[in-house]
Amino acid sequence: MTHKELLLNNKIVRQLSIIQFTAYFGAWFSNVAIYSMLVEFNASAFLISLVVAMNFIPSIILTPFSGSLVDSLPTKKFMIILLILELIMTLGFLTINSLNDIWFLLILLFIKMGSASIFFTTEMALLPKLLDGDLLTKANEIHSIIWSFTFTAGMALGGIVVYHFGTTSAFLIDISFFIIALIILLNTFFDIEEKTKQITNIILDIKDGLTYLIKNKKIIYYILLHSSVGLTAFDALITLLADYQYKHIIAVSLSIGLTNAIRAFALMIGPFFITNWINHKRLFYIIIIQGISIIIWGILQNNFYFALIGIFLTGFVTTTLWSFTYAMIQESTQNQYLGRVLSYNEMIFMGVNMLTTFSIGILANYISLQYITFLIGVLFIIVALLYKVIIWDR
Repeated sequence: MTHKELLLNNKIVRQLSIIQFTAYFGAWFSNVAIYSMLVEFNASAFLISLVVAMNFIPSIILTPFSGSLVDSLPTKKFMIILLILELIMTLGFLTINSLNDIWFLLILLFIKMGSASIFFTTEMALLPKLLDGDLLTKANEIHSIIWSFTFTAGMALGGIVVYHFGTTSAFLIDISFFIIALIILLNTFFDIEEKTKQITNIILDIKDGLTYLIKNKKIIYYILLHSSVGLTAFDALITLLADYQYKHIIAVSLSIGLTNAIRAFALMIGPFFITNWINHKRLFYIIIIQGISIIIWGILQNNFYFALIGIFLTGFVTTTLWSFTYAMIQESTQNQYLGRVLSYNEMIFMGVNMLTTFSIGILANYISLQYITFLIGVLFIIVALLYKVIIWDR
């Protein structure tokens, strides 16, 4: 079954995809606005990295509790609450006017990204209860393709909107898309039987999930493998490149928007070429290609227009790498533990994202952005070798 056939034939996948598309599209307007705003405020490299890292920190802190909630609460009602929280926090962005407000921006981002992370886990815990095998991988890829498409269009249009109309307009557009997503969700009916259990002791629930995970080391290996995709958390790197190297060539907001749009376009189209070729053994070569493409981007980075070719290459295999390794985790986990296991996976994945982001901000004070890019590429090659030794050959 193709991606198109899965969307046409599976109602729940189609409905979730529409909600994803609507919610994600507006979100990227906020990202361009926030990053451009930080550059306008003359924020330091570390402060930019800290704000970017706030996209990941909530997942790490909230994971032990969110997994238990995902496994226990009614799916639709829980998702509605989470979307409302995202909407309210986005409204708060309108109050940020200077570096003195950064502390409040961090609070807003923490709540918003925490809600978004739990929303994602809830959704991804639902899919394995409906699909398996190749269909599950394709459903994951549909999610990634939608994310990539909305990232492409959202970042590109966000850069244009911020450049011509300012950050306020970008935030208002984001808010309008969240309202649309909420309306769609309210009118969506999931074709599953809701089994709500009483949350009597979250600590015991967490312990039960951890015990299950410890007993299944294969899942731990898959989680660590999947987390390597977090090394592609390039937001801070792209923002610093726009500030340090490209702002004399093109406006910062346009540089951030266009660079991310090109990368996201590659993220979107890559699966259509790779999905029917990928398997567990060939995954090794995908990881190697990911590392080499990042090194090529580093080589081309000094020229903005050549760098766009490099950033395209970095994104071409990333979606397949993310989708395939995520499906490996989903298929290896029993349904009653999916929420907790996927939450722990999200915690590790976001931890790598955060570590990558902070490392970029810190290393930028000591070595060039080009060398930082080379280092990330080499790390992927190391991951590929570890995959071959630890997982493939087992």
